[in-house]
Amino acid sequence: MTTPGPAAYAAEEIEAAERPLLDRGATDALMKRAAFGLAVAVRRAMRRHGLARDAGILLLVGAGNNGGDALYAGAVLAGWGRAVTAVLTAGRAHHRALRAAQRAGVRCHDGADATELAAAPVWVDGLSGIGVRPGPRPELAAVISRWEERRAAQLPLVIAVDVPSGIGVDTGELPGPVLRADHTVTMGGLKPGLLMPPAALAAGEVDVVDLGLDLRGAAPVARRIDARAVARLIPRAQAHDHKYTRGVLGLLTGSRHYPGAAVLSAAGALATGIGMVRYEGPREAADLVLRAHPEVVLGAGRCQAWAMGSGVDPADEARAAEIRTAAATAQAEGTPLVLDAGAIQLAPAAMSPTTVLTPHAGELAALLSARGEPRSGEQVAARPADALRAAVRLTGATVLLKGAITLVCGPGTEIYAAGQATPWLASAGTGDVLTGVVGALLAGHRDRPVTPSKVAQLAAAAAVIHGRAGRLASGGGPLTASAVAHAIPYTVTELLARHAPARRP
Repeated sequence: MTTPGPAAYAAEEIEAAERPLLDRGATDALMKRAAFGLAVAVRRAMRRHGLARDAGILLLVGAGNNGGDALYAGAVLAGWGRAVTAVLTAGRAHHRALRAAQRAGVRCHDGADATELAAAPVWVDGLSGIGVRPGPRPELAAVISRWEERRAAQLPLVIAVDVPSGIGVDTGELPGPVLRADHTVTMGGLKPGLLMPPAALAAGEVDVVDLGLDLRGAAPVARRIDARAVARLIPRAQAHDHKYTRGVLGLLTGSRHYPGAAVLSAAGALATGIGMVRYEGPREAADLVLRAHPEVVLGAGRCQAWAMGSGVDPADEARAAEIRTAAATAQAEGTPLVLDAGAIQLAPAAMSPTTVLTPHAGELAALLSARGEPRSGEQVAARPADALRAAVRLTGATVLLKGAITLVCGPGTEIYAAGQATPWLASAGTGDVLTGVVGALLAGHRDRPVTPSKVAQLAAAAAVIHGRAGRLASGGGPLTASAVAHAIPYTVTELLARHAPARRP
């Protein structure tokens, strides 16, 4: 069975997996293995950023093991002829690692003498690690804050050791100041805070150094759904297929005031490779849909999944009644269902995992508040994983929380994190396109009944496709929702060509 991507484990699980090695007296060996991987990553990052071989490297060394990893890595880098300096921010450091660094020619300074050293173009952040949770104490927080201010002024290349100093390692929160990184080299396994926002947005690119830890008995907290997993979740057309076996998606989207939402949700579904789209909606929206997509079929009929709510005003009583009836029917029949925008407010009190809600932070705050757990949009954005789990618990549905990093969770599943999207996707209509993509993957999935875990994975895969299409449509600049939809077929083609397993003849 193929896993849907790399797993992230709670800090205590990583520590428990390290304990047997440490009990055998392998502390230094483990640190040196981690440090060598860190040194290789630093050298690679410098090359990728076009930094000269003699560019100065500054180690920010805390009192713990992460500071020791930084010092051992500094010794390796100095042995390769790099100019390495260390700042002992706590006035002390791992003594064996410190001796190794000094013997290798690393110049070590007390933290009080560090101001002029901040001009180094490369920093290695070893201020704190996974033992600092839920957040740093005031003295350490002050150190992190000072170095973050210097980072903002100097703009060095920052490589974090294990985790960026200050993040919520297990929760993805930012409990205080954080030293933001361009790259993070994490040891032994991914940590949840490296996948989940807002902390993950401070981690940059993430590499894992394999320390040989046995994590087979540990339960993942989160999982990054990767391109290979997405490719396996995309329904591939087969020689014996016809439009009905490829999946039929029903759309109840758009309204007289927002007819474009119907066009965009249909565009997202069609672009993903669905066999047929049926549309039910007001005449104004239906005319626009047919004009843009003549292959769409108007009217009711059998569907393998439904997508509802994009561009719908819940105050429109007639349209709201249609959605409530259709959603109740889909729930009763066990048909997968996507509820977006206005339909989230119209959702049944109790839902099944085959229903996917697609709120942004403000909509999720409103949902939670309506169900007895008041939160603001700002609170959801600050603790999205916590809010996501609360929504799953209160509704029974699978919930896709849209954002710079989209998170998906269902009843009994781990959290799936879709990779960071381009900020240009924050524009009108792109969420309507995503609704169509989610619906298309649910409708096209050939295994029935679909499990809660698979529903969550399919929703996360849709977010990955949408995000990659957004990057393609953007090219680093502005985009439109229509451009995202147009980029989806190319995105799907690339994913299948590069990452799907080869079929046997």
